[in-house]
Amino acid sequence: MNISATAIASLRARTGVSISACKEALEEAGGDEEKAIELLRKRGLSQAAKKAARDQAEGLAFIAEDASKIAIVLLRCETDFVARDDNFQNTGNAIVDALLNQGEAAAKQKAETMIPELVQKLGENITLGEMHLIEGATLGSYLHSNAKIAVAIALDGGTKDHARDLAMHAAALSPKVISPDEVTADLVEKEKEIWKVQLSNESKPEAMWDKIMMGKEKKFREESALLKQNFVKDPTKTIEQYLGDAKVTKYVRVSVA
Repeated sequence: MNISATAIASLRARTGVSISACKEALEEAGGDEEKAIELLRKRGLSQAAKKAARDQAEGLAFIAEDASKIAIVLLRCETDFVARDDNFQNTGNAIVDALLNQGEAAAKQKAETMIPELVQKLGENITLGEMHLIEGATLGSYLHSNAKIAVAIALDGGTKDHARDLAMHAAALSPKVISPDEVTADLVEKEKEIWKVQLSNESKPEAMWDKIMMGKEKKFREESALLKQNFVKDPTKTIEQYLGDAKVTKYVRVSVA
């Protein structure tokens, strides 16, 4: 029986079991997801299946880097107690090291092997969240002290101190994009709906709304953009002014929340 990638992905999302194990179970179950879960349980993977529906509000971010690239992995779990467990942290470190040294496919394979075993050992739903691998001429990273926020920056020009300063800044102020023109139209439209309600509540004449919202959009785009934010370590400068001729080529920020 030909099992679709969508069906495999759905079962894997529910169980945390490897792609190959999901495919095999679905083939034996004739494509029936519930029967496939029963088969996985019979094979000793029931713990993963039972835990899969639970929320994962906790977890940790992991960073690994060398001279030319930075890898970031987010590993999610249900409780902070599990996030502090050595087995959980060793798994996160193994996956991020695989991402840095061997690439995304190897990191996913590592996760597919290690996470179901971790679920059974620790008794919680644990899944692989975001993975990022960035490269650049000048790199900087920052992992917050609680390991809940991780940032990577790549620059064209500048120094490693510049890049690390930007990573620390982004951890604190959480810019959504690098420059104002990267803020998506969908995000702006959502904000416009809020602004319209606000303007109506303030009894502003509708004839003025378009002009007012143009100003609000400009401000929103700049506040969302790394380059236009006031630098945390020196608020008299924007990030753009702090960088001078250096350019931000990559920016990644992940957080547990």
